[in-house]
Amino acid sequence: MTLTPVERKLGVPKYKQIITSVEEAIAGKVLRKGDKLPSISKIQNENKVSRDTVLTAFNELKTRGIIQSIAGKGYYVLSEHIEVGKKVFVLFDELNAFKEDLYNSLLKYLEVNTEVDIYFHHFNNEVFSKLIFDSIGNYSSYVIMPANLKNTQQVIEKLPKEKVYILDQMHPELKEYSGIYQNFEKDIYLNLKKGIESIKKYDKMVLLFSKKIQPSGMLKGYESFCKDFNIKYEVVDSIEDRVLEKGEVYVIPDDRNLIRIVKKVKEQGLLLSENIGIISYNDTLLKEIVEGGITTISTDFNDMGKRLAQMLNNKEQVQIENPNHLIIRESL
Repeated sequence: MTLTPVERKLGVPKYKQIITSVEEAIAGKVLRKGDKLPSISKIQNENKVSRDTVLTAFNELKTRGIIQSIAGKGYYVLSEHIEVGKKVFVLFDELNAFKEDLYNSLLKYLEVNTEVDIYFHHFNNEVFSKLIFDSIGNYSSYVIMPANLKNTQQVIEKLPKEKVYILDQMHPELKEYSGIYQNFEKDIYLNLKKGIESIKKYDKMVLLFSKKIQPSGMLKGYESFCKDFNIKYEVVDSIEDRVLEKGEVYVIPDDRNLIRIVKKVKEQGLLLSENIGIISYNDTLLKEIVEGGITTISTDFNDMGKRLAQMLNNKEQVQIENPNHLIIRESL
């Protein structure tokens, strides 16, 4: 097939004319999903334009998700949705209730005609790397949640810096990138300090901490708080086989273990708040009502999603610290 020729006196950049001709061919069903586009050389020769002009047009169509390149074969139609203006790559660590709130808020506030592809690396370096490498050149923006994976900058640096937005954990080596992050070390320290009077009712504080999943700043802030306020403390990586003792207050970062500890409290005939205290991370509607209410340290994931959408819409290059707050309920 032959695309609509480039007109020299049209007053529209040549690369934009090539983009329009591809869009028109797709809209008119001349090109369909899976069809091969004319080669760069053919478009170049037929229109007497530079190779870079054709590549500029094709690269824009790639970032919008309309075409894809296959090494050694050429360019093919990937999507017939030519109305898509921006295409965003989102890489989360895992899906849970509050990440879903974040994602839904992002979708709500993104500009019309923005398409979002979401992936999960599940704290696996190989999956993280492969997903990013496979995405290179196909998106207008990249939202990446590195969690506590190591050496992520070696992969992320392959992407255009101005298109990358880091979310949640901002590692020191990623400080040059835009994004929205939580200051886990500061947040746990200050929020535990706000609840110091309730915490002092207990004999010992216990943090459930998984090095694979939880941010290191959380552990640092927790230990600093306990030392500064002379709180007897412990750090454990599992509570599955643990026997709860009266006078313990637990800091539980994930919801699965929150359910386990509430179950253990019942099984051992203990009373929440009176015998055992609980501080959970990340507030949900369920935590407002379970056992009369679970105390939480939480950031506003809806606000994080809204602010991220604004950054993507306006191509802002900034770093924003998303604040955390303590909500004291019956479990403390």
